[in-house]
Amino acid sequence: MKGQRAVKLNTLKTSTTKLDIGMFVSGLDRPWLDTPFATQGFYIETTGDIDRLREYCEYVLVDIRRSRRGGSAPDRKAPPRPVQERKLNGRPRVSVERIFEGRPIKPYQDDSAWEDERPRAQEALNALIEDIDEIFEHVSDGGKLNVIKLKKSVEPIVDSISRNPDACLWVARLKQHDEYTYQHSLGAAIWSVSLGRQLGLPRRDLRSLAMGCLLMDVGKLRVDPKLLQADRELTLEEMAQVYSHVSYGLEIVQESGIINQDVIDMVAYHHERYDGSGYPDGLKQDSIPSFARIAAIVDTYDAITSNRSYADAVSPSDAIRLLYHSRDADFQAELVEAFIQAVGIYPAGTLVELSSGEVGVVVAEYRSRRLRPKVMVLLDADKNTLAESKMINLQDDSCGEGPLLLTIAKSLEPGAYGIDLASVGL
Repeated sequence: MKGQRAVKLNTLKTSTTKLDIGMFVSGLDRPWLDTPFATQGFYIETTGDIDRLREYCEYVLVDIRRSRRGGSAPDRKAPPRPVQERKLNGRPRVSVERIFEGRPIKPYQDDSAWEDERPRAQEALNALIEDIDEIFEHVSDGGKLNVIKLKKSVEPIVDSISRNPDACLWVARLKQHDEYTYQHSLGAAIWSVSLGRQLGLPRRDLRSLAMGCLLMDVGKLRVDPKLLQADRELTLEEMAQVYSHVSYGLEIVQESGIINQDVIDMVAYHHERYDGSGYPDGLKQDSIPSFARIAAIVDTYDAITSNRSYADAVSPSDAIRLLYHSRDADFQAELVEAFIQAVGIYPAGTLVELSSGEVGVVVAEYRSRRLRPKVMVLLDADKNTLAESKMINLQDDSCGEGPLLLTIAKSLEPGAYGIDLASVGL
């Protein structure tokens, strides 16, 4: 091992028989989705982490610069465990192809740079917000859902996310709508398309995901707004009225003439849970349509990262942690892990504090290194507003060296230090 450390490399291919606590694992010998590990990069904290790595991998890539000092990698004698069948929480893992059986699965590539895609994402989102306002207002007044207009409106957003998801995630974070239901629907739609892209679903399915998320709460237009905005605990009768938004939404969608079953499923079953604890029908596991399983994840993530009348927003990293701990309880584990890979711990628009004490907002991510995105620094180490913001690429080797390497220390709740993302410009 001493000879290996003398090699001037950032990463070291290491057998899982030679791992130690404190090492930073930056790569695996298999796709991340085929394992239970949450992100593309993590510290080995316990011997249990080592055991899990041995179960799934024969070797890993260790980031030498990020690994913590104090624990060299001893020459462990225990051989790696033989892998008979990939399992997750005691059950066989399910492939993407099986979850979405009959659909062509094909990986996407970024076809546009973040800087080039941002103005197109801005234009697409502005147009969608305007159209959604008009469509929802018409439904609220008793009119029918304008399906043709809705389909046309989601196309530019699907196009933008297909080319580069980060630009749309950034713009959506900055664009806050007065109505929570509208904003939530838009956010969920963007998250769902990003997840669908990560899964490799065909473009027509990305459009279905966008439409389903935009419509899954349309039934709330027929629920007393005082109940939806209440900052107190609701009675059982009041909760029943709120729950009825699912059946109302289904009525609105069916009356509109929509026959896309994936969209209908998302409206009808986005509150079902993988362990059968959801509503309205208490469906469980595979009995929940696959698109509804996606809707449940993005619906929850967008809700808890947004300010609501009865709860403050949590940071994206805390929201990801909650989703991860709910694998195979509330949500299907494979889809949760794909979602984490799609949006990362620090999605575009996330407020973060750097190891220097400075505060900034994540501008763009790199899907190969989720923990080292590009950050626009807004506050100095003393939390004073900078006269002029500065851009830092955390992948750049010039961002410190060795133990002084600049990193993200933690993510912050929306609005921390009085930062209004809507006022942040580029």
